[in-house]
Amino acid sequence: MIRRRPSSNEALTVPAVPYASCPAKTYEDAHGNRQLGRSVLEHCLIVGELARALLQRLPESTRKKLFPPGSAVIAAVHDIGKVSPTFYCKLQKAVSKGRPGSFVGPESPLDERLWGGHAGVSALAVEAASGMPALGIIAGQHHGYTPETGFRGATDPVFGGEPWQQQRVYLIEALKEALQEPWPEVTGAAQLKVLSGLTSIVDWIGSGSAFEDPQQPWKSKIESALDHAGFIPPTIRQRLAFGDIFKDASGISLSPNESQRLLQQSCHSAGVYILEAPMGLGKTEAALYAAYSVLERGEAHGIYFALPTQLTSHKVHERFGQFLEAILEEDSSHKRALLLHGRAWLTEFELGEEASPGGDWFASSKRGLLAPFAVGTLDQALMAAMHVKHGFVRAFGLAGKVVILDEVHSYDAYTSVILVELIALLREMGCTVIILSATLSHTRREALLGQKVVQDCYPLITASPSDQSVPPSELPVAVPAHDNVRIALHSMDSAPALEESLIRARDGQQVLWIENTVQEAQTRFFDFAARCHEMSIDCGLLHSRFTMAHRQHNEDVWVALYGKHGWGKRTTHGRILIGTQVLEQSLDIDADFLVTRFAPTDMILQRLGRLWRHASAPRAFGARREAWILAPAYSAAIEHPQSQFGTTASVYAPYVLCRSLAVWEQQCRTFGGVTLPTDIRLLIEQTYTEQEEDGILARWKHELYEGTSRRKGLRALQQLARLTLSQQGKTLPESKAQTRYSEQDTADVLLLKGIEVDCQKQQTFLSLIDGTKLAIPWQQYRATKAEWRQKAASLTMHVVQCRQSQKPRPPSRAWCQKIGLGNVFYLGDPAFDDAGISVAIVTPTDALRSLDGTPLSDRFTYKYRYDLGLQISKTKE
Repeated sequence: MIRRRPSSNEALTVPAVPYASCPAKTYEDAHGNRQLGRSVLEHCLIVGELARALLQRLPESTRKKLFPPGSAVIAAVHDIGKVSPTFYCKLQKAVSKGRPGSFVGPESPLDERLWGGHAGVSALAVEAASGMPALGIIAGQHHGYTPETGFRGATDPVFGGEPWQQQRVYLIEALKEALQEPWPEVTGAAQLKVLSGLTSIVDWIGSGSAFEDPQQPWKSKIESALDHAGFIPPTIRQRLAFGDIFKDASGISLSPNESQRLLQQSCHSAGVYILEAPMGLGKTEAALYAAYSVLERGEAHGIYFALPTQLTSHKVHERFGQFLEAILEEDSSHKRALLLHGRAWLTEFELGEEASPGGDWFASSKRGLLAPFAVGTLDQALMAAMHVKHGFVRAFGLAGKVVILDEVHSYDAYTSVILVELIALLREMGCTVIILSATLSHTRREALLGQKVVQDCYPLITASPSDQSVPPSELPVAVPAHDNVRIALHSMDSAPALEESLIRARDGQQVLWIENTVQEAQTRFFDFAARCHEMSIDCGLLHSRFTMAHRQHNEDVWVALYGKHGWGKRTTHGRILIGTQVLEQSLDIDADFLVTRFAPTDMILQRLGRLWRHASAPRAFGARREAWILAPAYSAAIEHPQSQFGTTASVYAPYVLCRSLAVWEQQCRTFGGVTLPTDIRLLIEQTYTEQEEDGILARWKHELYEGTSRRKGLRALQQLARLTLSQQGKTLPESKAQTRYSEQDTADVLLLKGIEVDCQKQQTFLSLIDGTKLAIPWQQYRATKAEWRQKAASLTMHVVQCRQSQKPRPPSRAWCQKIGLGNVFYLGDPAFDDAGISVAIVTPTDALRSLDGTPLSDRFTYKYRYDLGLQISKTKE
């Protein structure tokens, strides 16, 4: 909707108020009454001092490269737009409710959204005062997006004209004098991003509980506030060998293999480093060992370990935690805090209003970017390069760190557009980027590095230091032992594979079955469950549609059984574990027999990496290294890929599936299987090398690039990706920022057993599905911020995800507020994210209903079981 610009006679005729008398905030006192908080001057000074102190916690190399003198000043002036008539009157009116005669001013101040609120005023005022547009941008986007100010200027009548702008200029001069810093000179896009991120973060912290009460002194709280926000400089142990950091299950020190040793030696400065090596060769340990050497030299201040998707196991957290236990000084008082992740991270650290319960950055998946050490998703890192809300906060969180990008594949050309831009940004921000992959094509490797490559041997380390005086290098790695895997292509009919799996599990083998969709995995679990019970065979299911609590429990059980720590139980009896792509990514599991639905070549290879992963694993008698791939015949697939591949064709592009199938049919017909790792490079190049097509394949290739009525083509998606990278135009909300070609947007559903409302105590009790009860007071002041964080973190453990298109109707905000739950269930800013969370009651029959007992949707029915996860089916007509 286009809003008209207010005319001059709509301006508020409020005489200019001295800047020192303008309040920045309101707050609730101990009795729940709304009071005026600190002045704009004080709040800005707090934020400026927080910026200065936070920068001192970064490595000197990062400060010098990215943060020019005056960085604290631009952070401080972010809120000078609050010295404006509309904002001033709004706060005066907010605290005058119930106090007749205490407010003299217009009953309805102008709508601030017409110019982006006080942030828009800050942008215009700073640009006018400094003469530097970049500084106006930084000041204006401290709430996560660039305000749309239209054609107004700093002295526009709606902002109070010249008298109010003069007060804003006086405030700027006061801040510069207090901080003893000039305006900073911004020389590039990376600097603009990190300065914007710094400004937003210190504004969050400066708005937190430590600085809320204007009667309390604030200068002594600067350092402790940064500690409480989690910005704790790590203390790294020096001169550790590989074996000091990594040990086997018995506690015996491990020796590095050649790839681990060479990668550590190659990472001698900031830059981009790619390790291509087969599954099971210890790429994670190689990356962490190289990262340790960078931290030891003081060239980075943390690590962000980016995993492929939200499907990826929390088990990587455990391996990462063990690594941190080894490299952090034992006497460090901050060691425990640095190891926090997930729910604990939410409850321990306070980042202020944006990261409090209900705020945009309360989720641990986002906040992890700001922690010194974190495991998170690639998506969160990708958005650092995109024109998306708070993208620059992500950039600040990654600046000067070691960024490990795990499981980077050749599939998904759309994501590669953003990934290439992210890697270029990380270079500019002085990061050491380590890319891990088993399945990169020659073309993809060149794109990621931004330079030509020569070597095609495998395994391979490619080093591209950012220091132009150090030439790039390509280091072949000695090929480990060759492993022959028998491959059998079977029809898409699951019945023969099901019988074979039961026979092998009966004989004591550990079977892995991987589907491409959650619904198919749930169906296979139903197929197996009853018969496995009759045969005393363990049967389990892993996918993305479990609550966090159930997901972690399931992974703890099954990864222990299929991993190194389960070898003692491995020979007791057979098992069948069914799952989705989560089983192909970053899990150290070992199966005796694999059944997988067909997928693109790189995904198939990843899945084969879970087969006979460890040479020393005990095997049942008669077990052989073999995989069954359920696939249609190539001749039928190229004629009708949607019907022949089934739901898989909605996950992966039909053309890529057909190309992959041609490669695997030829490989199995000629060799009866694959030899790992020597066949990996060949299979990837045969699948992804660009080639001319004719006949029906030309049609599927055309659809891949140009799209269909139901699916966007790669060219359109790549163009869309480039648009998301542009820093011009309207800032995208996160829910609209597509980072992947095949992944659909997800939505959250909170699962409860019931709700009880106690009007006398003015509390609402939530019965959680784990049997506990959570008391939610109707008034926010009746619980501390730490208690609210704890309550919200408990709720996150009972959230399950579904596709955005399948999201149940969220309860109305008015209805939730009526029973005292408005602040709990409404997440984010509806003007940007439409982030109303759905809430469902799990009935005794496992069906999900709305809070008032009505159906959740007209289109879908929902069920939830701890062993099956969330089931969604279309409502029958």
